[in-house]
Amino acid sequence: MNATDGDTPGGVAARLTGRAVTGERRRSAALTEVALDDGRTVMVKRDDEGAVRAEAAGLRWLARAGAVAVPAVRGADRHWLVTELVAEGRPDARAAERFGRELAALHAAGAPAFGAAPPDGPAEAFIGRAPMRNVPGADWPGWYAEHRVLPYLRRAVDAGTVRPAEAADVERVCARLPGLAGPAEPPARLHGDLWNGNVLWGADGAVRLIDPAAHGGHRETDLAMLRLFGCPHLEAVLAAYDRAAPLAAGWRARVGVHQLFPLLVHAVLFGRGYAEQAVAAAREALAA
Repeated sequence: MNATDGDTPGGVAARLTGRAVTGERRRSAALTEVALDDGRTVMVKRDDEGAVRAEAAGLRWLARAGAVAVPAVRGADRHWLVTELVAEGRPDARAAERFGRELAALHAAGAPAFGAAPPDGPAEAFIGRAPMRNVPGADWPGWYAEHRVLPYLRRAVDAGTVRPAEAADVERVCARLPGLAGPAEPPARLHGDLWNGNVLWGADGAVRLIDPAAHGGHRETDLAMLRLFGCPHLEAVLAAYDRAAPLAAGWRARVGVHQLFPLLVHAVLFGRGYAEQAVAAAREALAA
């Protein structure tokens, strides 16, 4: 049975979980907490059909790694996603170290190819509100340029957010990626949109990851996004990660290259400020 325009979050939760609803609390236009008669509380989210399918598939794929926890999917249909509600706590160094180890294990679970979508996930997915195509490739530098940097650069140029001369610098980075990418690595199982808002510090001391744009990619991309948008106890996260799965030499110098993707996505979605950051990252990479 599919969602209809007449569905309410409570009605959706009852239909997809098979439980009676005892209360609702609206969190935003798209999110509602719904209490069930068995004592559990779930989060009900309404979104576009492709976005729901991609998010549900991504959460299940990340969960199968048995590494960083994600909210369990309790039900999904065309426009609605029901997940467990995470009781949030405060970030601390111990949780950060655990998160670093678990993130390394998530990445090590791997993917069939760079750009591989989660099983049952659509090729035409999303990162935030921006479209994101999951097209498999064997070579990370070429795949990253063609499917993660240049599509958003073109959109930003077409919108006037990035100027043509600035775009040329980003294109030069793409041409030089084989020499900038560091040692070759196998495809990692990425969260794909790992900014701090998608990292929930649970009351039980375990981190949960939400709202993935999951795909096969380079593990340094997730780490670069954590740094770009800030993460509590980030150095503790990175140190624990590096102990569990040592990063290739020079990875810190490559952070800007991996940040080009999220910065250009944000330039497309939010405008000129992010475009300037993307251009600065490209010029820094060229000067290295």
